[in-house]
Amino acid sequence: MPLRPEDFPVDRPEGARAFDFLFGRWRVHNRRLWRRLIGSNDWEEFGASLEVKPILGGLGNLDQYRTVIGDRYFESVSLRLFSLTTERWRIYWADTKSGDLLPAVVGGFDGKVGTFLGEANHEGTIVKVRFLWHPIDDHSARWEQAYSTDKEETWETNWVMEFERD
Repeated sequence: MPLRPEDFPVDRPEGARAFDFLFGRWRVHNRRLWRRLIGSNDWEEFGASLEVKPILGGLGNLDQYRTVIGDRYFESVSLRLFSLTTERWRIYWADTKSGDLLPAVVGGFDGKVGTFLGEANHEGTIVKVRFLWHPIDDHSARWEQAYSTDKEETWETNWVMEFERD
């Protein structure tokens, strides 16, 4: 059973409640570009599982994502933290591919869409990265990752996850 915001003893501002929809277990359908930033339109599709738990009285959350792609096991964690000072979210990522904690993307929600921006290292080149979150309803959500090499004028979406409550 997903945790509810009223389960938290910490008095949280509205912005800190933005990811409450994500608590619990999910089945995830993934579409990911085979090769990025070369104009490719070849996507791979695969399933995964995700479990998200609140931390710090709901001022943050931690997720564990697991899948097998081909014959390769892949696991990642995302750490999301809400700053009471800036009222912005920071999202950090680490995975079994490198074991490194990557720099945060930073942002928040405007209505039902969350936008988070940062930088990523793509094959030795620093690119802008954008996460978009769409909490559709209590049983589904969508996340998209995109890269930009032209100062955010254009974006190439390279990974889409569609979540369905488990």
